[in-house]
Amino acid sequence: MSIDNEQDWRIYHGDGQVRTAWQPPEPPIWRPRRAAAPAALPVPPLSKAASHHGSHYKSSEEIVRIVNAALHLRRPLLITGAPGTGKSTLVDAIAHELDLGEPLRWSVTSRSTLHDALYSYDAIGRAQHRETETRDGQQLDIGHFIKLGPLGTALLPAQRPRALLIDEIDKADIDLPNDLLNVLEEGRFHIPELGRLGKKTYKVLTRDGEAAAITGGDVECYEYPLVVMTSNGERDFPAPFLRRCLQLRMPDPCENPERLRAIVAAHLGDAMANDASGMIGQFIQRAQDGEVLATDQLLNAVQLVMGAYAMSEGDRQALADQLTASLGRKP
Repeated sequence: MSIDNEQDWRIYHGDGQVRTAWQPPEPPIWRPRRAAAPAALPVPPLSKAASHHGSHYKSSEEIVRIVNAALHLRRPLLITGAPGTGKSTLVDAIAHELDLGEPLRWSVTSRSTLHDALYSYDAIGRAQHRETETRDGQQLDIGHFIKLGPLGTALLPAQRPRALLIDEIDKADIDLPNDLLNVLEEGRFHIPELGRLGKKTYKVLTRDGEAAAITGGDVECYEYPLVVMTSNGERDFPAPFLRRCLQLRMPDPCENPERLRAIVAAHLGDAMANDASGMIGQFIQRAQDGEVLATDQLLNAVQLVMGAYAMSEGDRQALADQLTASLGRKP
């Protein structure tokens, strides 16, 4: 193919501009669409908080490359980095620019299981309502007692990929990463409580609060969800898990003074960023000296200390020090 006929491979540009006309590229032959056709599934619009985070996010070229690779290859992203480097807000930036709606979110704890992320079944509630409770004159069927979790909702057959954040996966039980990757590899899962009832279709509640029709208990994706998993680097993951992910070490904004200033300017304006140049410089120097600091600490300090509030110079300095207290020492 000649250069003149080559198509720009970038879907995500990282510039904060909303793009509504794009279409997902054809998937690799080893990652086929599981569902025969997409369903008309309503997606909640981006919340004000997610829209702000997404529109003001500053992506590096490295971030743009790996996000586009994930979109083309249908692979999950594993993002590692220090607290406050923008790991979890990356999903907002992608959802904002590609018009994917509000991202689904799953905050992992040591007690989290794959089942939690896929669906829940209220067996006790069904037993209590069976043959006694009715809705609009009809008996409640089993679908009323099943609710899809964030991953289960993300795997519904949508026209465009749903964005899913799996936050702090390094807090999970040792088996969860591999269990999770098996489902993401297949792009589908089964609900036994519905499957044992044959090929009937039931409507269940999604994480978004909408009704989704499921036949035979099988949930199969049309477009693989865009999954962003974050880790603070507190543990090592097994090789089978790592080889199925695209990995990115989130750059520390303090290592790039221009990017850090751009982040402050994007959130608080050029004038405030200029006024806070001394504070930004001190923040960067402390980080370079080995302190662990988060970008949102700097944003909080600049917002309050450099804002239009009457306070003494002593109060300004004391607040700046308190709001940017060290989170630890780099190894």
